[in-house]
Parts: sequence; C-alpha cells; structure tokens
Amino acid sequence: MVYRTDLHIHSCLSPCGSLELPPSEIARLLAARGVQVAALTDHNTALNCPAFAKACSAHGIVPLFGMEAQTQEECHILCLFGCLEAALAFSGEIYTLLPPVRNQPEKTGDQVYVDEEDNILGEVEKYLITCADLDIFQLAEKVHAAGGAVIPAHAERPAFSLSSQLGFIPEGPWDAVEVVRLPPSADTKGYPLTVSSDSHYPEHVARRTFLLDTADESLTGADGTVDMDVFKRALARCPRG
Repeated sequence: MVYRTDLHIHSCLSPCGSLELPPSEIARLLAARGVQVAALTDHNTALNCPAFAKACSAHGIVPLFGMEAQTQEECHILCLFGCLEAALAFSGEIYTLLPPVRNQPEKTGDQVYVDEEDNILGEVEKYLITCADLDIFQLAEKVHAAGGAVIPAHAERPAFSLSSQLGFIPEGPWDAVEVVRLPPSADTKGYPLTVSSDSHYPEHVARRTFLLDTADESLTGADGTVDMDVFKRALARCPRG
C-alpha cells in the first residue's frame, strides 16, 4: 500500500511553532489535505504526542511519534517511533541531556503541551531549541536501541543540517535522509530520500509530502501501532540521491 506521508511537523510545543497548531488541529489539517501517515516532531521533546495519538485516531491518520533532536554539532535529526511509550521514554532521556537554560516565553516563544481538547497541561521549563549532550552517531545509536528510525532533517539546508554543520553528509546509520526538494542540492550518498513539510504554522501542514510504499505489507501491527520494521523497509524503497 502507498501512503501520502509527512514526517516533520511541529506543534504549539515548539517555541518557534504557532499556538494555533495544537495536535488536534494538525490531525484535522492532515486529513483535509490527504495525508495518511504523519509524525509529530517537536524540538527535543515528545510531550504533545499523547494528544497527537488521540487526534490521529479520530481522523484516520496513522501516527508516528518522536522529535527533531538537536545534537552537539547543532544538527537536526528526526527520531521516530511507532510506540508512544517508547517516544515518551526517549523524550525524557533527551530532556536530561539538554543544558539547564530556562525558556523565556516573552522572548523565545511558548512551550506548552496540551490534551486532545487543546487544554494546556503544562509548559516545558528548559528552552527546547538547544543542543542535547550527544553527537549524531550517539543519538542514532540510542534511537535504534529504542526501536526507532533516524532521519537527518533538511540535510541540504544552510542551517542546522548535516551539510551546514559538517560540510557534507557523512555515511552513517540513517534510515533515510530528509531533503527540502527533489532532486537534492547536496550529495546524499545514495540514501533513501524523504520530503516533508517542517510545519510550524497551519498553512505549512502537508506543504511537502512523499509517498511511502509498504508493498504488500501492513504498516500497522495487531496492536494498531506502526510496525517499525515494515516502516524502515518502506523507507528503503524511497527514491535515492
């Protein structure tokens, strides 16, 4: 089966994201714009993923959970999980690796997490757009050990990407590489390529998507969550750079 997919979406929890983009609105917009598989990837946290899970269920979207982690090199890496609990556990681990810098909402933006009805449950204390204390390879190892998938974000962009921070895209345990457009403007070393919206505002949702082909395999398991082995095999079928 082929699914229209968006694997890079920020919610009201990211300080650079709009307060008009709680998980419920994200799921509504995804459904309206024909997206079938989507991931919530706020900066360095997965605390809005429980609400995203419920919202996706209500709108018939297959959800993945995770974050856009920022490493010591200031590279942004998508960390994706089929299991909500795994994403939340990983989120807690990453939070302990962030520096003790308090967010200042009046200067850097709000960092609120909500329930499925958009009620505010709390606000994250540490500023989220900072570097976790691990490098790109240590991050990938932790994600894979927890059963997740690793996709370097906007890999050819001139900021917060492998290309901008390292000068090239290194060989590594990447399940795919996200680019802003196809064909990519950087040497992506033959990795499978994905294209996603990097949404921060309602109008961004599904502005860029790609087709995820699971062939004759079911993307979800008996428990209704994404089978990450099937997901990774589907990523491997994406066009390569």
